[in-house]
Amino acid sequence: MKIAIGSDHAGFRYKEAIRQYLTNLGHEVIDKGTYAETPSVDYPVYIRPVAEAVAAGDVDRGIVLGGSGNGEAIMANRIKGVRCGLCWNEESARLCRQHNDANVMSIGERMMSEETALNLVQIWLDTPFEGGRHLARIQQLDQ
Repeated sequence: MKIAIGSDHAGFRYKEAIRQYLTNLGHEVIDKGTYAETPSVDYPVYIRPVAEAVAAGDVDRGIVLGGSGNGEAIMANRIKGVRCGLCWNEESARLCRQHNDANVMSIGERMMSEETALNLVQIWLDTPFEGGRHLARIQQLDQ
């Protein structure tokens, strides 16, 4: 799978850990930055390119990170064709794929351990969209 990843300074450490984790699993990872913990940066500069890559079909999925993950999810969801879910536990990671076909996930570094973040990424990658009654509506809204 080809996955774009991006973060602000507050999500940088987990971005690096997730990037390495995905690479070790054999995924192609496109790093949209930021590339250091300092200085502080504005998250839209790094989150928007991830969302745009997903919307354009340049990548299969995207992962965005920040301190809480909230602003990053809001930014990503401003791009037509992106369905970004804020993931904070196993159930939220599973359901945003299973019920919402989320093509981007958002994680807050300040909200969980690195081990939890990596676990959520794996759950999100492994969970298929169940389709059903929402599929046609989601596809219609993506157009």
